Parts: sequence; structure tokens; C-alpha cells
Amino acid sequence: SVSAGLDLPGIFLFAILTLMTLIANLVFIEEVVYIYRKIPSSKRSVIIWINAAAPVIATTSCIGMWIPRSTMFTDFTAAVFFATVIHKFLMMMIKECGGEKLLLRRFENGRFKISTGPCCCCCLCLPRVRITRRTLFWLKLGTFQFVFLRPMLMFLSVVLWTNGNYTLYNFSPKGAAIWISCFVGVLTIIALWPVGIMFQQVRTLLICKKIIPKFALYQFILILNHLQAAIINILAMQRIIPCAPPLSSSARGAYITQQLLIMEMFLITLISRVVYRRRYDDLDLPECTAEEAGDNKQTP
Repeated sequence: SVSAGLDLPGIFLFAILTLMTLIANLVFIEEVVYIYRKIPSSKRSVIIWINAAAPVIATTSCIGMWIPRSTMFTDFTAAVFFATVIHKFLMMMIKECGGEKLLLRRFENGRFKISTGPCCCCCLCLPRVRITRRTLFWLKLGTFQFVFLRPMLMFLSVVLWTNGNYTLYNFSPKGAAIWISCFVGVLTIIALWPVGIMFQQVRTLLICKKIIPKFALYQFILILNHLQAAIINILAMQRIIPCAPPLSSSARGAYITQQLLIMEMFLITLISRVVYRRRYDDLDLPECTAEEAGDNKQTP
């Protein structure tokens, strides 16, 4: 087992990180209970999914830390789960505006600014696109494609890995890992673009619902789970992170990534509990309530 090869400081570190993972899951369970008691059913699912991102990544990292051979499966599981969270975050912004119909009514003469990150932040000459039901469909499709294609690529990678054709840290042009990783990278950028477009449109409207700190937390999870892990893997492949028998450079890089993620996701779970917890009477926008009241008065 892993613990058999650890000294006393190592065992203490593993115990602390496991305790952090357990606390993160307990905090999430308590938050789910609160959501079911206080938040309308139309918003429960998306908010639970988004809040679950940090505890799930912490749990998969903890399993990968204790069982090194499961690292490939735990990393892919966390990546697939976060692909769903990207789509759910877009849906949450739409629901927080009162739903698709109310959003279209509110911005019926508005236009989406599509020159935003990560795809087109430098293309300032791009025209603004009218906000219609069709453009909303394309935005939702942009995030949903990642939910659909990421598990398919995961399944393909596992099949190739069992056949010996896929090595997680082998990025030579003849290997499958480099091509699958590049394809996943393109799909990720395409999925993040609609979220950025929608956030730019609704951030002023939803500032009372703390959409900016929510978006910041979502971005932190994305950067830490993808960019941080990629940088550490590259350092390990280049032997900048030295091997320490019996661990190779790649194994040490995986351990460092998992341990950092557990600590980071633990903190994000605690912050998310504060950011997403609101009083029940604050859940509806004053403007939305006023509009609905005006419509009711006009109805004969």
C-alpha cells in the first residue's frame, strides 16, 4: 500500500489532506440540504452541480493520491464532471435572469458581444450578435457539445490505454495522447466561449446575485484543474521535478498536482458555501418581480 512506504511526516500529510477532503464533502452535503430547503426547484439542480465541482475534484484527487494506479481514471472523471459544470454554469446564468423567456424579453433589443475570451478576445472587429432564441440555442449547444464529446474521448482513451496505445505522459507525435489532448483543448475553448459571452451580457444585471464572485470561483476551478495540472505535468516530463525513488518524475508530478488540488478545492468549497448562500427572499431580482407584477395588473 501507499502508506507502507511513507515516513511519519508523509503519513501526517496524507491524513490532513484526507481530512480536508472529508470536511469538503460534509460542507457540500450541508449545502445541498440548505438548497433543497430554501431554493426553488427550478434552480436546485444547476446550483448543486456547480457547488459539487470542488468536492468532486478533491475526492478524485484524494483517491488518486492513495491509489496511484487510478490516477488516469480519477483525472478523467474530474474532467468529465467539470465539463458538465461548464454547461450548468451557463444554464444558471439564464435561470438567474428569470429563465429564457424573461431573458429574451429583457434583452429583446440587445446584442451579444462575441469578441470575448477565450476564443476571440483579440478580435475586437467582430460584429455584435442579436439576442434571440436561436443565438441562445447556439450558446447552449456550444457548452453541451463538451458534455457529450468529453466522455466519448475518455472512453476512447481508456480503450487505447488498455491496448497499450495510450500513455498519459507520452506526447510524441506518434502517440495518441497528443492528438486527443489537442482535440480536447479545442473543445474546451469552444465550450468556455459561450459562458464568457453570457457573463459579459448579464454581469451588471446579476451583480446583486454575486455573479462576479461566482464566475471567479468557476474560473479558479478551471485554471487549477486544467492549467495548473498541465504545467506540473510538463515540468515533470522535462525532469525539472526530479524523481525520488521509488517515485518517477511523472509520479511525483501527479502527487504534487493531487495534493495541491485537495487543498485548493477545500478552500473553494468553503468560499462557495458563503457565496451561494442567500436568504430565500433575495432569490428573485427586484426588476423581474416588478415586471411580473406589472404584467399581472395589465391582464384583464
